[in-house]
Amino acid sequence: MFLSVFDVFKIGIGPSSSHTMGPMTAAGHFLNLLRQNPSGRQSAAVGATLHGSLAFTGKGHATDRAVALGLLGWTPAEFDFDAAERQLDDLRRGRLLRPNGLPPLKFDPALDIVFDYGPPLPGHANGLVLSARDSTGAVMLDETYYSIGGGFVVTAREREASPAAADAVPWPYPFANASAMLRMARESGLSIADMKRANETHLRTPEEVERGLVRLWSVMNGCIERGLSQEGELPGGLHVRRRAARIHQQLMAERRANRSQPHAAADWLSVYAMAVNEENAAGGRVVTSPTNGAAGVVPAVLKYYLDHCIGAEPDKIADFLLTAAAIGGLIKHNASISGAEAGCQGEVGAAAAMAAAGFCAVLGGSPEQIENAAEIALEHHLGMTCDPAAGLVQVPCIERNGIGAIKAVAAASLALRGDGSHFMPLDNCIEAMRQTGEAMNAKFKETSLGGLAVNLPEC
Repeated sequence: MFLSVFDVFKIGIGPSSSHTMGPMTAAGHFLNLLRQNPSGRQSAAVGATLHGSLAFTGKGHATDRAVALGLLGWTPAEFDFDAAERQLDDLRRGRLLRPNGLPPLKFDPALDIVFDYGPPLPGHANGLVLSARDSTGAVMLDETYYSIGGGFVVTAREREASPAAADAVPWPYPFANASAMLRMARESGLSIADMKRANETHLRTPEEVERGLVRLWSVMNGCIERGLSQEGELPGGLHVRRRAARIHQQLMAERRANRSQPHAAADWLSVYAMAVNEENAAGGRVVTSPTNGAAGVVPAVLKYYLDHCIGAEPDKIADFLLTAAAIGGLIKHNASISGAEAGCQGEVGAAAAMAAAGFCAVLGGSPEQIENAAEIALEHHLGMTCDPAAGLVQVPCIERNGIGAIKAVAAASLALRGDGSHFMPLDNCIEAMRQTGEAMNAKFKETSLGGLAVNLPEC
């Protein structure tokens, strides 16, 4: 089992990796499918139908906008907000796409994106069907896509296919679970980060890997800095105000006056995470970590390490990210990182486990202590629902990232006080999370039909 650090951490845009980035990517894939197919090259119009969670929270997550942007040729990693907005305005007025390599295609986002509030498609809670029609309205070609969390997209056929071919690649350290990861670490004498680095350099040169990791942290840190400088109200209609900038100003004033309380460390972690998730809620540039809804936890803990911890070494940024990605890959492979599939335990819970592992690693933790840190962090997110108010990644998501970052640091600190031996293995905790997600009522899995989403204050 191998999931690249550059798949776990993807540069993209808010507010959601599964509801924004995934559908945008799927729309782009569909255009490529049309280009490769004779029927597709003769199409006159296109449309999309959103199912399951993509329908129920699609408006709040800007899923319809994302589909339109994908059909306009935009990708999450190469997104220019101002240029994209101009193209969207042109599309709304002209109702016509002009994709490269294809004839002009009729497409009215207001009419040709359908929200289907019936049962979800069988392959995943986040399903969408893209179709192309001829001039009479007859369907020429269609494809079903699933946005499975973290920006990952698969077709229905890929979802049903066996992963045997991918698993057959001879990775240097092909650990598919934490038990195998620890065994390989003992046998090789390598750290988790070093084993992950060896797997990465099976695909890329060492220089490419290191440059890519530097870029990831640059985007993460840039997102924090932007979030700490922005004020005002977040879009979407809930009238949620940004708080990170004001809290940061208060913390800086207390530091200058030498009046910081000991528990201010928790406030620093929270403000870094909240800064990221306020940027995400505003549709800004973020890094999935492993999802957009949980994008603040890993950057917050890494910045806390660099700016607040005694003896912090910037050279360890790569080890932090590689270790975190190794844990994120295990959770995705053996359970889920999709809020629509597992609830927020699969998003913020996974992010906290990843951040705890990375933090433990750069503080000198052994592989056993790192595994313990990840387990502690994940264990104490089990059962967490995904119930965003109005389908927006704001309440409770922004604060939840702050608390997730605090839990991650506490979990790593607790693990470092021991020798790595503990009662509950990470593999068992991941399986418990998978079972809990399967048993969780759909109302609490990113549909905004239960929990906090239906218990709002009357205005």
